[in-house]
Amino acid sequence: MARSDSRANDALRSIEIIPGFHRPSEGSVLYKAGGTIVLCTVSIDDKVPAFLEGKGQGWLTAEYLMHPRANPKRQERDGRGKAPSGRTQEIQRLIGRSLRAAVLMNQIGERTITIDCDVLEADGGTRTASITGGFVALALAVKKIGFSKRVLRDSVAAVSVGILGDGSAVLDLPYVEDSKAEVDLNLVATGKGNIIEVQGTAEGEPVPRARIDELVDLGLKGIAKLGTIQRETLARAGVDLDSLLA
Repeated sequence: MARSDSRANDALRSIEIIPGFHRPSEGSVLYKAGGTIVLCTVSIDDKVPAFLEGKGQGWLTAEYLMHPRANPKRQERDGRGKAPSGRTQEIQRLIGRSLRAAVLMNQIGERTITIDCDVLEADGGTRTASITGGFVALALAVKKIGFSKRVLRDSVAAVSVGILGDGSAVLDLPYVEDSKAEVDLNLVATGKGNIIEVQGTAEGEPVPRARIDELVDLGLKGIAKLGTIQRETLARAGVDLDSLLA
């Protein structure tokens, strides 16, 4: 069965990363993956949460929001007069966990890094786009601040994989595929291929272990491609990623 956008099953959507899109922040990118567009910005403050005060180490946290017109019909802005939805909290915790894995917290001093991910247009994969774009913005911020030590472990990227109704395993699902997939899985990993997190669900029948292994392998191939795009983007912005890695 042909995919909705005629891509090969193992092909990413078209990726465009525009560094420095938001000038006031320490690091920023506008990240485009097909029809999904996310603005990722990084702020670094000289303070830490109370539970870390006096311990000589830093912290990284993330916030995630959908623009009211990120989808075809306007939605109320999340958190306006109420607590963020469960979905929003789950996604921003995922982004925070994923990008904390990239940072040596004991090397940044008592500072807090905040990654803000604002989804401007949503066509599937908003959480994976936020993580992948968020890392590039993070690397730009680290370079701008000029830490005295190397503070990054490795690059981090994320991608969705899934099994469609005809049984085919596919990479980087847009909404039209994601909404109908028999299995939906999000994978977060480092540039070296070490896995940070796997989120997966069988929507109908249980799925054999071998098929999950197939999806993880497919996702890791996609993350390797994304890692190359991240490095190339940083290089065009004058940042040698290897110079930031411990």
